[in-house]
Amino acid sequence: MKKTICLFLYLFVAFTVFADNGYRLWLRYEPITNGPLLNTYKNHITGINFPGNSATLLAAKDELAMGLEGMLAKKIPFVNSVAAGLVIGTPASSPAIANLSIKDQLAKVGNEGFVIITTNSNQKNVTAIAANTDIGVLYGVFHFLRLLQTQQSLQRLSIVSSPKIKHRLLNHWDNLSRTVERGYAGFSIWDWHKLPDYIDQRYIDYARANASIGINGTVVTNVNANAMVLTKELLIKAAALAKAFRPYGIKLYLTARFSAPIEIGKLKTADPLDPQVKQWWKDKVNEIYSYIPDFGGFLIKANSEGQPGPQDYKRNHADGANMFADAVAPHGGIVMWRSFVYSSESPEDRLKQPYTEFTPLDGKFRENVAVQVKNGPLDFQPREPFSPLFGSMKKTPLFMEYQLTQEYLGYATHLVYMAPLFKDVLNADTYSKGPGSTVARVIDGSLQGHSVSGMAGVANIGNDINWTGHPFGQANWYTLGRLAWDHELSSEHIANEWIKQTFSNNKQFVDTVRKIMLESQEAMVNYMTPLGLHHIMGYGHHYGPAPWFDKASRADWNPVYFHKADAAGIGFDRTSKGSNYLSQYAPEVRSKYENISTCPEEYLLWFHHVAWDHKMKSGRTLWEELCFKYYSGVEAVRVMQKEWNGMKNYVDKQRFEQVRQLLAVQEKEAVWWRNSCLLYFQTFSKMPIPANYEKPDQTLEYYKSLSFPLAPGTGH
Repeated sequence: MKKTICLFLYLFVAFTVFADNGYRLWLRYEPITNGPLLNTYKNHITGINFPGNSATLLAAKDELAMGLEGMLAKKIPFVNSVAAGLVIGTPASSPAIANLSIKDQLAKVGNEGFVIITTNSNQKNVTAIAANTDIGVLYGVFHFLRLLQTQQSLQRLSIVSSPKIKHRLLNHWDNLSRTVERGYAGFSIWDWHKLPDYIDQRYIDYARANASIGINGTVVTNVNANAMVLTKELLIKAAALAKAFRPYGIKLYLTARFSAPIEIGKLKTADPLDPQVKQWWKDKVNEIYSYIPDFGGFLIKANSEGQPGPQDYKRNHADGANMFADAVAPHGGIVMWRSFVYSSESPEDRLKQPYTEFTPLDGKFRENVAVQVKNGPLDFQPREPFSPLFGSMKKTPLFMEYQLTQEYLGYATHLVYMAPLFKDVLNADTYSKGPGSTVARVIDGSLQGHSVSGMAGVANIGNDINWTGHPFGQANWYTLGRLAWDHELSSEHIANEWIKQTFSNNKQFVDTVRKIMLESQEAMVNYMTPLGLHHIMGYGHHYGPAPWFDKASRADWNPVYFHKADAAGIGFDRTSKGSNYLSQYAPEVRSKYENISTCPEEYLLWFHHVAWDHKMKSGRTLWEELCFKYYSGVEAVRVMQKEWNGMKNYVDKQRFEQVRQLLAVQEKEAVWWRNSCLLYFQTFSKMPIPANYEKPDQTLEYYKSLSFPLAPGTGH
């Protein structure tokens, strides 16, 4: 019996040490195994002077105590001594902080920023974490824990940090039924049936994770909105979520269905200029704030993909947005009005419509309205140029909308680190006020002097135990928060942070996995949509390749609409000789892309219809380059597999095996993409796949015959 108990204890300890299901995300707080560094930390952090008992400060204390005990393998006491290793608080909550000479630094960080400095007290180094507000203290505590998790020195800290963007949001496309539109990590984490009385620990851990990277808002319902969420029963449930988020500085937002006054208000119209409709929304907003005093406001999708909107009543987007803005303004709320619109009739070039509809309205929106713009002009493709709206609407605050959930990027089975994609867009120069008018400066408000700024990410979160389905999907959630806080951070820096906190500080592991991550997006572009190809995914579900599909009810839902392959060549001519879409950009941008010789090859087929025998910079013909890119993408995934397999001894068995299997799926699907696309495009080019490449093992007819009725993420 004794031997059995000992064996059980051994197996229990072994499982807890070597198994990790990913639930803790980047907040693992594992014991530090670097002996000298551990001793340095322990000698430095002997006590914590941290007065204050607000809900936010108590959350910060709990996080700090848990983090330090996990990493240092000992409890660090909270003490009254000013000579403690850590001194934390605001000038109002902490006499020790008030006595520090850091007024100048605090004046720079505003309401959410923080200061972390190393100072001296009684001949001992002391770390001070200071802020002007409690939420700033919480952000500072999370940053301090990040320093320890990534094994940074505490000896000469002098950190002054504040967010560059005001509204840093997750957008959940979650339905009240708990299905998730374009969700690939299980069902919604919001259990509306059990709310408001049951607050799942997952809600608290969600708030902790978001606060740790500076996210301060969450839209908990789908942009394809359901008016029921605005009823009293659902608002009470939403208020329970808001209460759980509040200590972590996270405001709750909702999506509003434009036709709600008809559907739940029993009015005969939803015309935004109708006095009764205006009053209905004002009354509804007052009701919302009675339940949720810090309600953030609305995210609205209108007159797009069948959603109701102001154009149903011959009104424009400003008319609709301003109605909501007037309702929430007395409470300090904002309205995020999505620019993703296209008409019910197929236009000459779908990409042109957002610019056509919104630029005439520039300056006509209320001050508390922001137009939320997708990073690219189409729809979250593996690679897109930046949306021309970023360079054209100078009088209106513009929010960035990224998609973390990988609708077009292989779902949650492909390892794709999206920071390089995000950074490409942020660093793009719109030339709207001359050189240096980057998209980053547009969305942070600094270029045009807007006080309202924002960045949002369509969440990749579900009720899978590890939150995001693919373990590396967590990195994209993490990246959103870090870039929204500081868009000048590099993709490499963010990857380093995430790897060290999520997996290991081992240099060989960090270097290898960082390489995998940084190369993953380019690999994915190459095996899916190289050289500027776009939207050639499966119809409706967007799973896998279907460049041949032409049976949709409207032309611009068909992949053939976007690649326009024929005997002469391939690509969508958006120059002045084609759809003239390029006229929507500044002259400096337009001229670069208009000329086929200066157009970057990664966007070649986005802007030009190019002959199959066109000579590329490599010396290969377009057809040969297309083959090269598709085959390079597959080979890159195989390299990723090999590199990950070499990391077996550096990571827990559970996550190692999960990633290994998912990379095998990715390699299989990369081959599927390569073979099916090249076989199809070959029917137009009439050119052979070069002899040195492995030949497709299936026919084009086979690939066309595949169907996927169980593909997830449609939201039904």
